Amino acid sequence: MNSQCFRFDQTTGNRPRHLRTFIHRVTGLIIASGLLFALGCRQSDQPPTVTAADQARADQLAVQVQLNWYPETEHGGIYQAQADGTYAAAGLNVEIRPGGRATPVAPELDLGRCHFAITGADDVIQFRRQGSKVVAVLAAVQNHPRCIMVQAACPVRSFDDFATSGMTLQCQPGRAFLDFLEQRGYLKQVKQVPYHGSVASLVTDPTIAIQAYSFAEPLLAKQQGVQTRQLMVSDLGWNPYSSVLVTTETLIEEQPELVRKFVQATRQGWQHYFDNPALGNAAVLDANQHGMTAEALQFGVEQMKPLAVPQDMTSQDIGMMTLDRWQTLVEQMDSLDPQRAGKVRPGDCFTTAFLGDES
Repeated sequence: MNSQCFRFDQTTGNRPRHLRTFIHRVTGLIIASGLLFALGCRQSDQPPTVTAADQARADQLAVQVQLNWYPETEHGGIYQAQADGTYAAAGLNVEIRPGGRATPVAPELDLGRCHFAITGADDVIQFRRQGSKVVAVLAAVQNHPRCIMVQAACPVRSFDDFATSGMTLQCQPGRAFLDFLEQRGYLKQVKQVPYHGSVASLVTDPTIAIQAYSFAEPLLAKQQGVQTRQLMVSDLGWNPYSSVLVTTETLIEEQPELVRKFVQATRQGWQHYFDNPALGNAAVLDANQHGMTAEALQFGVEQMKPLAVPQDMTSQDIGMMTLDRWQTLVEQMDSLDPQRAGKVRPGDCFTTAFLGDES
């Protein structure tokens, strides 16, 4: 730095003009900083502004619900209730957690990582056999959408045809419906190979069959130019409730009011979804990162509604369950696995107390 910038003028005894200007500017900055500091301290003493929306969110009960698969039509009522404000109106702040392959539904519940989950009625029995105290509180779908899907051009028109067809079935090993089909001889001449969630093999090979849901895979095949036929497993008597909302015995005992609020709001969500699924489908589409389309969701809800609200029911009955249905399912599963027969009592698997229905 040039030393002359800060020397006294020998003739006047005063500081140079540029030095005086510098000092004035520094002094001004110091004063301004002090004022800002004082203002900041004064403002920090004031409480933060809380809006009505912030207070409403703070007053809501936090709820986590775990899905058993990627967000799809089978979860539409939950997304509808979140999107249209039904959960918020019930005082619930709901987090929906997408699932995927082998989502550990029962462990998530048992460990308290979520309050509720979606699964199938047969899975509830399996979970209870394994020691999990899972309880069904609402069944959105009365008639199960599980089917075996084949090309419409192939000669298989019934399960009797399928049993002797020599076809290859792409399926997920360990599923109870496969044990049911095998016990009744419908897979005796069928080769089973893993299913990876695609209709590609069926589209190109008429000797391929795949496990499917009647409100999903048929459209995927149609979009690729192939008409299909669905052999409904429920027609054979295997008909577990589907899209079942479950929780734990502990939550029911400790927070029954929370369970009641969530069950009733979820039921309303399904009623709204089947009446007008626009908001629910938009929310599912936004949450699904696995190639879901608006067309597939619309097709899904159109096919799913008759399964959820059969002809002998109304929308007011959505979610209902009966002891007879659970009794039948437990007996079927006991016959498939005699070594574990008797470990699960039908009445322990479900409750309709939060729906207001009689079991």
